This record gives sequence, structure tokens and C-alpha cells, in this order.
Amino acid sequence: MSLPVVVVGAGPAGITVATLLASYGVEVLVLDRWREVYPQPRAVHLDDEIYRVLAQLGVADEFARISRPTQGLRLQDSRHRVIAEFRRNERTGRHGYPQANLFDQPDLEALLRANLSKQPLVTFRGDVEVVAVHQTSAAAVRLEVHDRTSGESETLFAEYVLGCDGANSVVRRSIGARMRDLGFKQRWLVVDLTADHELGQWDGVHQVCDTNRAATYMRINDRRHRWEFQLKDGETSADYDSLTTLRPLLRPWIGESSGVEIVRVAEYTFRAQVADRWRDRRVFLVGDAAHLTPPFIGQGMGAGIRDAVNLSWKLAGVLDGTLPENALDTYQRERRPHATQMILRAVAVGTVMTYGGRVGDVLRRLVTPRLHLIPGVHARLLDSVTPRLRPSLVVRRRWDRGPAGALCPNAPISGTTRFDDHAAGRFALVSTQPLSAEQQAEAESRGIVVLESQRGEPLNSWLTHAHKTAALVRPDAGVLVSSERLQDTLRVAAELGIRRSLTSR
Repeated sequence: MSLPVVVVGAGPAGITVATLLASYGVEVLVLDRWREVYPQPRAVHLDDEIYRVLAQLGVADEFARISRPTQGLRLQDSRHRVIAEFRRNERTGRHGYPQANLFDQPDLEALLRANLSKQPLVTFRGDVEVVAVHQTSAAAVRLEVHDRTSGESETLFAEYVLGCDGANSVVRRSIGARMRDLGFKQRWLVVDLTADHELGQWDGVHQVCDTNRAATYMRINDRRHRWEFQLKDGETSADYDSLTTLRPLLRPWIGESSGVEIVRVAEYTFRAQVADRWRDRRVFLVGDAAHLTPPFIGQGMGAGIRDAVNLSWKLAGVLDGTLPENALDTYQRERRPHATQMILRAVAVGTVMTYGGRVGDVLRRLVTPRLHLIPGVHARLLDSVTPRLRPSLVVRRRWDRGPAGALCPNAPISGTTRFDDHAAGRFALVSTQPLSAEQQAEAESRGIVVLESQRGEPLNSWLTHAHKTAALVRPDAGVLVSSERLQDTLRVAAELGIRRSLTSR
């Protein structure tokens, strides 16, 4: 018997894609080599776009209780003198949530797994290792699975397999994909501590721009704190295995205070890599299996969740006949350039903050305090907006600056409701004009949510600013097409063959 979808890996990307597929009515089996949540902290940041996804999954309120918005970015020199500060004045971004949020990854994964257990169409199996993936026919994929508890092996079959199994992906190797290096490699020491008292530090991200010892500090929650220090040649994490050996690095923040406890000290090699192929027929790569990014802009985990959101509605649509099979070709076409741009952005930030020797330190000291004088720099550093998707079957971009390929804002529509309250996970038509009875009937027959935005409302302004009358929005909130004529958006829906709403809720 062949399962519809098998997800290999139950990290944030794997759980997200499984939960979304289930919400669209797709049966999913999730396999992971660990039964419980991996206990060590890793990712600590997500933006308002990913927060918006958590809301679609149904865990936004729970996430609010375990996370905290960060107040901005402070750049410091080697003596920890502030050379520039960029504060966030607004707690809520265009997607309806704070633009930068800090959290403990095991806490988030526990929320996601608890929510996954509520999905009747999802089966989770832990302590299971996928050792091989083979495409045996045009309609099935064979997985060789080893049960780590019983020691037994078994064979499973699936219509589609999603490799969410991380940087050392078995699924990636199975399709012969290779990671392409983007020319960045640094070794860093990551330190997580708990403190039973206030450290008295500015409540934002501290970035020490020092080619001798670049460093980052951020407060994660009431008790936990994260530091990252660039390692010198010859140094390893073993050189910093106690509070005594760590104290010289931490002293600018904690002084000689007691009441602190090490949670974890680990060495990481920050890399910038993208897989050359994200798909082979019925097998797809998602998250770290497809790309690795340095953490300088906090987008590593977010990139994997964006993969999950992009792929889930397309795969669900193909499985239930809502979309043509070639819609799956758009996954790599859209996500690979987007992820690459975000990785290169992180590389640029890391390079500016850590390279250049003494000359670089002097230039940073001279130039950085004047960045605020350059129009748009403050907003650019703090804005969470990501690049538009490239044209594809489901992104009809033209030469103009219309919103196609960008995300539709999760803006207020009437009273306390927002766009996602009406259209999350569904196709939606946003219009500044009333639909005729025929147009309304056509949209409803295709399962498209119709949202007429009145003059003065944010979505109305969003469209009129782009000189558009209507936009057809995809289930992942990306704009499929925008047009000066409302009927043109419905014509594209007809061309794609959209026949009904994806969501089963």
C-alpha cells in the first residue's frame, strides 16, 4: 500500500509541511530518528512572516507565551562601545505580528509537535531512521526504514517523499543532489546560559564588529541568554568547557557575577550552501536539506518554513486535482533563488561585521555611526520584508512594480479581522471594486474567497499604490497575479484550472 506523503524529519520545517498538508486534507506519515524533541537550543529568531505561518498552524497564542519581541540592533566596536543603534519603534509588522522574535527552539518544537498530534491525518513515528530512498516507478517511492528500538527493518511506499532531514540529508544523497558552496565558512562558539538575575543589558541584539573576535549577544527569555563568538585558528569548544574559561569572553556582559549556569557550549561551522537540485520526480528537499545559511540575519529556520509553506499547497492541489501536476515544477523555481538571495544577504552582513582586519575595524568605526544619514538604511536593516518570488506558472509577474510574487499583507479588513482571518490557506481575490454577480459566482465556484477592500483600508491602499484593481492571492499568501482589470485575475484562475478551495477546514 502506498501512502500519499511521507515526511522524513520532524524539525520545524518537517512538522510545518506535515501540519499544512493535513489541513488541506492530505494523509501524511512523519518519520524521525528521535522520539522526543531534540533538547539542545539551536535557532533563536523568527520574523513576522514566520510568526504568521505559526498562526496558520494554530499555535500563535502559545508562541507568544514562550517568545519575546526584540527591540532592535546595536553595533559595538572591539571595546564594546556603541557605534550605531537601530531601534524598532513598532511592535507589529505588515503581517500582524512583531517583526523580530526570540525564543528557545525546543520550546517551539514542543508546541509544533503537540499541535501535530491533534491532526487526525498525520501519523508520527519516532526512533525510526530512513536509510535509503528509491524511485521504483513513475507513481511510487520506496523507503528503506530501520526501527532503532526493535532493530527491525521494513519497506514503505509513498506517492511523494519530502526530505526534511537536515544538513546531512539521506534524502538529498538519494536523488544525487549536491550542495553548492557560496563562498563563506567561519567557525563560531555558541554559548547558552541561564541567569537567576537581570544582567542589566540593553534589550536587543548586540553585535560586536571586531575582526579579532566578532561576537553576538541576545537575551532569549527571562532567564536564558545566547552568545556567539568567532573562534580563532586553533581554538575549539573544548577550550571553553567551563564558566572559568568562558568568563573572559562573557565578562563585558556578566562581569564577575555568580548565579549563571551553562546550558550548552558548542562549536558550529557557519556555511553558505544551496543544493543544485531540490527535486527528483516525486522526491523533494525542504529546509536544511536544501540550503544552509549563516545566522547573521536570523533566517535559517525561517527559510525552511518558507519552503514548507510554498510546497504544501502545491502538493495538496496536485494530489486532489485542484492544480495541474506541473505546478510542482514551480517549487524549486521560486524557492531556490529566494533562499539564495537570503543566504547572500546573510553572507554580506557577516562579511561587513567580521572581515577586514584593523582597516575594517577603523572603517566600521568611521562609517557605521553615519549610516542613519543614508535614506532607507535604518528601515533596510530592521525591515523583515523578503525578496519577491520569480515568475512561474503561479507567479504572473510583469515589468511593472505590481505586487505579484510578494506577500499579501495580513492587514486589517474590517473591525478586528485581518486578511488571514478570512483567507489563510485558501485562494483569495482582493479587489478595490465590487464584483458583478457573474464574477462573484465564478469566484465562488472555484472556492476563491472574495475580499472587497474599501477606500481607506490598508489593502485598498496597497493595491491602489501599485495602480492595481485586484490581486489573486495564493494559499501561502503570495500574490499570484495583480491587474488593473478585475476580470483578468479571474481569467488566470480559469487558466490554472482552479476548481475548488484547497482547505478542508
